[in-house]
Amino acid sequence: MPATTRAFPLSIASLLAFAAGVADADPSRPASSDDLSEVVVLGSRPIAESEAAALRRQKESDNLVAVAAADGVGRLPDQNVAQAASRLPGVAVERDQGQARYISLRGAPNYWTTLSFDGITVVSPEGRDARFDSVPSAIASQIVVTKAVTADMPSETISGNVDIVTRSAFDFPGRKTALKAGYGQASLGDRPQYEGSAVFSDRYDAGPGELGLVLSATYFQRDMVTDNFETDYERVSQDQRPGNAVRFWPHEAENKLYRLTRKNWSGSGRVDWRDGGNEVSLRSIYTIFTDDEARDNYRFDLDDRQSDLVANTADCTVAFNPTPTNSGYADICIGNTPQRGTVYGIDIRQRSTLRAFRQSIFTNTLEGKHAFGEGWKLAWTGNYTESKDDRSVVGEASWESPSTRTLRPTVFYDFSDRNRSRLLLFQTLQLATPTRFQAGAPVIAIDGFTKPLTSLTILDAVDTTKAYTSRVVLSRDAALLGGEATLKAGLQFDRRTKVVDERNLVLNTAAQFNAVGLSTDYNQFALDKAFLGRIPMDYTFRYFDPGKMRLVTGNARTLYPFQPVNGNFYDVREQVLAGFAMGTVKWGWGSAVAGVRVERLENRGIAFGSIAGVSGKVTAEAGDTAVFPSLHINYDLDSTKKLRFSLTSGAARADYDQIRPNVTVNDANQTISGGNPAVKPEKARGADAYFEWYIEPQGYLMAGVFYKRVSDVLYRQSRTFGSDALDSDGIDRSGYVFNGITNGGDGYLRGLEGAAQLQLEPWTEAFGMPAWTGGFGIRASATLNDSEVTKPAVGTVPARKLRLPGTSDEVYNFSLYYEKYGASLQLSYQKRSRWLDSFADDLTDGGDTYWAADDELDFSARYAFSDKLEVYFDATNLLNNPGRRFSEPGNLLDATGVAGGFSDIQTIEWERFGRRYAAGFRFTF
Repeated sequence: MPATTRAFPLSIASLLAFAAGVADADPSRPASSDDLSEVVVLGSRPIAESEAAALRRQKESDNLVAVAAADGVGRLPDQNVAQAASRLPGVAVERDQGQARYISLRGAPNYWTTLSFDGITVVSPEGRDARFDSVPSAIASQIVVTKAVTADMPSETISGNVDIVTRSAFDFPGRKTALKAGYGQASLGDRPQYEGSAVFSDRYDAGPGELGLVLSATYFQRDMVTDNFETDYERVSQDQRPGNAVRFWPHEAENKLYRLTRKNWSGSGRVDWRDGGNEVSLRSIYTIFTDDEARDNYRFDLDDRQSDLVANTADCTVAFNPTPTNSGYADICIGNTPQRGTVYGIDIRQRSTLRAFRQSIFTNTLEGKHAFGEGWKLAWTGNYTESKDDRSVVGEASWESPSTRTLRPTVFYDFSDRNRSRLLLFQTLQLATPTRFQAGAPVIAIDGFTKPLTSLTILDAVDTTKAYTSRVVLSRDAALLGGEATLKAGLQFDRRTKVVDERNLVLNTAAQFNAVGLSTDYNQFALDKAFLGRIPMDYTFRYFDPGKMRLVTGNARTLYPFQPVNGNFYDVREQVLAGFAMGTVKWGWGSAVAGVRVERLENRGIAFGSIAGVSGKVTAEAGDTAVFPSLHINYDLDSTKKLRFSLTSGAARADYDQIRPNVTVNDANQTISGGNPAVKPEKARGADAYFEWYIEPQGYLMAGVFYKRVSDVLYRQSRTFGSDALDSDGIDRSGYVFNGITNGGDGYLRGLEGAAQLQLEPWTEAFGMPAWTGGFGIRASATLNDSEVTKPAVGTVPARKLRLPGTSDEVYNFSLYYEKYGASLQLSYQKRSRWLDSFADDLTDGGDTYWAADDELDFSARYAFSDKLEVYFDATNLLNNPGRRFSEPGNLLDATGVAGGFSDIQTIEWERFGRRYAAGFRFTF
């Protein structure tokens, strides 16, 4: 078949055969015209072809993995890695501003998931919580999600690892260039979206051996606005009347109204050389995520005059009173409730904030693989990665109501609808009795209230993480126990340092405001621009002017010096020396992989703190040695069916800011508060049992169960410090009471998982169906979890049992697609049930917090006009459901002997982002 011929009715069996052929082919053999024609044909069936490559990788793996593979021309279907991986069984995502950011595996906490590039673990700019939205899918040939780790992988993986296998020129038979360009729009605010990428790949004769070169660049920009309201709840000490134990009052209500421009940039290069049994690879990847955010924040301090309420334990007759002697806050006698009421003459705190966040990863790897002797192999790797988290604030202007109550609003609030925050504003009138006020005329324009400027703040804050990794692995192929074995031993050294440096500038006098050209009248600082969102607002406002903010903060930088924020400075170094040994033995019936990893962890931290009343730099060191065994058994029932059994172990270390030693030590009171350099990692031991059926000629069915036992769970609490890390001058502080992050309690995560991938084409003839129906296919998966962890007692709250934070009980993925005659259509649905966000030590702030269930519906369409040109259309977030976080006191109430019960009425955060539509083209040659 000539290279330019298109043959869209290619069967799935042919796709599988081609995937097998590519994997087994000799990459040094010149590509024939037959090879090229296969690649061209495959480009018309991207879903089926990527499934074929992914299933082959899964089937041949010696441990439990799930794979997303690029199609025959190197394309993954989604813009970033988080979204692409979310299509896989057991994968759920957490979103920020509507975009997939963090990955949770089999419902587990997201910080149990690690990120790596070509097997090298990368620390996110934020720390242990690996961010995946800043990694474009264009750099990947495969995304391999490992759910059961082996001894040659770092122990910091508990739930699994997401490995980005970067493109190699040897993935293709010759030169290849791929271009992509697209434009889109968000329905909320009619904001634009731009996307572009370019990939160049080629192979060259290098005399001895062959060179491969890949260069890529990507750009993705989306402008957006966000609908938002937030409400914070508290228990009010003055509310002592009957029923107060289950009353939590909204002490603060606010709208955060965002205008955002987010961009993802990346550039990468890879050079590979190989000659017979020798391979050397040099890889460099730079990704950057920018978030330019203009935020108008209107905050209503409903508890502003809480002290006006006189505590009284007696019951009262509830009667509406429009002229109370107090502000009305938390007063049930005048008819107010936590969900509905009126407060008189309270404070508005307005913030006009312009931020310029920058997060980047720059990772560089030099790797070699060499075969020598009889079955011996040596692999070595060196890596340097630098991650930066620039949290700088261009400027934040604060405006607040004056103390005169008649210049402040009276606010009627209604939070009875968990998806709505109603705030009706009125003038505040003072009656003849000085302590009595009532509501006056309604006010629609909030900027009509007096709100003098109180401060202008500028922040320069950069967190820099530098990581060095070196690894050497020696292996040998040999006969062992009647099978073919690969014995492997290796050493790995990791050194990571994170330095946090903050400086700020605060202006708060009229003379300073005048010097930088900042008017104290907000109306002179605002734009005459209509509200861009769609959330029902009971008042109108004016956006601040980002141009004026940049102007005045630029003047401030010229006129005034910055001051260091010593309390937030820290320098943490983490070193891990690891050694491992493992063996893989293959028999006719399957394989077994057994290994053990030993790691020596050493931490050193420097930060500003206070010991015995003396402030200055505090240095602390801690260390730990741990052993992590693993075992994997794969039993082939026949050529298409497998049983997999795994026993694994791992540990999740506390984040860098949690182990920094910026502590305050009070020798007189024998207390320590702040970070905890002596905190131990969370440890887990797990077991997996899975059945897999690779249906011929096409299809996949999977079912499995898993269990993890967790110990030394991280909590924030008060307990005995129990370490000599802060001993100095002959003083033993190990017995002091520590307030901060620490270990305590244990728990488990268990569940079951199932998945199916099927297409009709292999069976249409047998069932007498028309040929065109063969393009239909489905991909579906479900993960059901049960988790429990014991939270130690804190104060008057006894020990209680909770689900693991970040763990969803149910995770579903379902895709229906049609792919034939050059067209590829796909409708994808994802859902995860509610999950615990954070647990509370007491009932001060309304209890534990949860994220409500999240579901997403996306649609994509592709059409290939030729082997070179394809057009696409994407529609995302079609359901446009809000993200909602709520506080729930029931578990805490039950633990303290008060009947609570679960309720999600207390919405503390609500956001909606709008649907997005994008279209464009891909050109490959």
